Amino acid sequence: MAALLLNRGIFFVMAGTRQSVQSSLAPFCGWQRSAIRSCALCGVQCMHTSGRVLKQKKTKEHKKIEFKPKAKADPVVKIWRNMTVAELAAALQKTEDHVFEAMLFVDGTDDYDASHAPIGDVRVLQDVVRRSGRRATVVAPPEPAAPPVSKDVTRRPPPADPASLPRRPPVITIMGHVDHGKTTLLDALRHSHVVDSEFGGITQHIGAFRVEMAGETMTFLDTPGHAAFSAMRQRGALATDLVVLVVAADDGVMQQTRESVQHAADAGVPLLVAINKCDKPDADVEATKRSLLAAGVQLEELGGDVQAVQISALHGHGLTELKETILALAEVLELRGDQSGLVEGVVIESRTDHKRGRLSTVLVQRGTLRRGAVLVSGGCWARVRAMFDDAGLPVQRALPSSPVEVLGWRELPSAGQTVLEVHSERQAREVVGWRQSQESHRKAQDNQLAAQQKLEAHLAEYRAARQERLQKGLRFNVRSKGPRKKEATDQHSGPTLSIVVKGDVDGSVEAILDVLDTYHEPEVRLDVLHYGVGAVTESDISIAQMFNGVVYGFNVEVSAEVAALAHASNTPVRLLNVIYRLVDDVREEINQRMPVTDVEEVIGEANVLQEFIVTEKKHKIPVAGCRCVKGLLKKSEKYRLVREGETIHEGAMASMRHLKNEVDTIKKDVECGLMLADTEVRFEPGDTLICYRTVQREQTTNWDAGF
Repeated sequence: MAALLLNRGIFFVMAGTRQSVQSSLAPFCGWQRSAIRSCALCGVQCMHTSGRVLKQKKTKEHKKIEFKPKAKADPVVKIWRNMTVAELAAALQKTEDHVFEAMLFVDGTDDYDASHAPIGDVRVLQDVVRRSGRRATVVAPPEPAAPPVSKDVTRRPPPADPASLPRRPPVITIMGHVDHGKTTLLDALRHSHVVDSEFGGITQHIGAFRVEMAGETMTFLDTPGHAAFSAMRQRGALATDLVVLVVAADDGVMQQTRESVQHAADAGVPLLVAINKCDKPDADVEATKRSLLAAGVQLEELGGDVQAVQISALHGHGLTELKETILALAEVLELRGDQSGLVEGVVIESRTDHKRGRLSTVLVQRGTLRRGAVLVSGGCWARVRAMFDDAGLPVQRALPSSPVEVLGWRELPSAGQTVLEVHSERQAREVVGWRQSQESHRKAQDNQLAAQQKLEAHLAEYRAARQERLQKGLRFNVRSKGPRKKEATDQHSGPTLSIVVKGDVDGSVEAILDVLDTYHEPEVRLDVLHYGVGAVTESDISIAQMFNGVVYGFNVEVSAEVAALAHASNTPVRLLNVIYRLVDDVREEINQRMPVTDVEEVIGEANVLQEFIVTEKKHKIPVAGCRCVKGLLKKSEKYRLVREGETIHEGAMASMRHLKNEVDTIKKDVECGLMLADTEVRFEPGDTLICYRTVQREQTTNWDAGF
């Protein structure tokens, strides 16, 4: 029997089936008075008044609910060596927290504290599975899953018949050592004055220009010659058809000249030598040619295949011959370009304009670039909103070998990256997302490899310590005592120089970072907190303020608001426009943070002639009869006793006498008697007493930036 206690009485119903019980309970379901709704007990709509049923209406038939029993897990769990915590949790059909909790009762699991941590000890895997109430069987590692289908885009295959393509202008790169006249030569060819606008008299950016020569249009790339811009020169050699090597006749072949020759050889492009400054009184053309031969450049007059032209870029001498030689070489190369299809190119330089936004100079290598095209470069993409030539004028299209500034980038691409056109913005996002995921996957693999190497090193150390303890007959405690050591410890405890670097173009920032990477002095650590392209912002000031750092701006501006914030936060902002001046300023900041060092300053020396024993207060004390042979002896300074090149004693002087008189100083070539504060020290003839003092001196860094 089943009893129901309601508001108005007790009702009994006979126990029966589920449907019969629900039918019996329908009149007594206990809803409040005048309530019409679905009953939780009988599943029908009813209205109760004082416990008496007035109306009952069944709206739908009851559905039969089937309860499927939970599938039992396989008691045998497959495990394999180097199984990660996440893989073990999936094999156990448990959460990762369950695995970590089980590891608390298993020895040797201190290092497995992350889901991606590989477990190299099979015993640990077996114990965790056993703690989970399952059985384990060791199997081979599963085969890696098939790589996902690539969504990346690549360059198109070359055309079937290149000879049928239209001709294109040559791309010529001017290379050479700093201050050999590269930009002056380019100014003379294009009748401009670029050199007048350069800071410090040196080129610090890679520039792309169009030059009209004898009715032909050519593209010239002007590369920096300073030692800090090696990456720019290399990019210029890779994107060119011909290299014009400028060598000063009064200077000859220098370090960057040899480097430029090597870049041209690596890129496999022909070379043309322009011997500049031939009009100077100290010019030696023949010596320059011999130095070129020593550098591996064989000129035609010396039996090679490299042409050389003597010029004076400043006065315009020899420029006609140089133009004719360039045109002849371009004609021999028979350069042709595909003007149809998707665009392919390379980023020459990138910068941020405070009015127009992100701009990148793109050298078109294939196809025709037009407004509205969607481009992908590295992890960045753009829809071309506008294009500008080297004079800053807008252009509507760019054919092969044409350098243009592209406006419309979502993120600024890095110099040297390949530019490819895609069909739509959706495809561009897919390509960029794919590349970013591949980069994240590569970093994850590198991190896993580093973790595995660290684990193997830890296990080797663990086994060696365990074997040593066991050989001594001692019990080895596998659990470490005390607090756990930090995974990453900062070994540097000295001063640190923290800097923020902002530059006008990507190539300049890259060159500055390459120079800073050459600093490896242990006394002061150099930390680059942040770097980027564009003007100095408030976030840069905030970052530098947190670490008491310095903000360096290279060829950039600082707004009045940012300058006021820097002044209020006492954060130094250094604006420089020449790279070697920036490096000198960083070197000076490092010198200011260098700790002082103790330096011994020798004041004088004395030779021991004979030892005397004197009695003072019934104590026999040795006294050295000496002659000062160098400098001055002072009683208040420290002394070092040297015997046969070895230091016997260091300490203070107790007494210094000359002719029975106590004195404070002994001059050169004067004999005296010296008594050390330590009376246990004995003297021998031939010993040397060195008088010295310890002074603190400021250190300077030995950092060699390469220029």
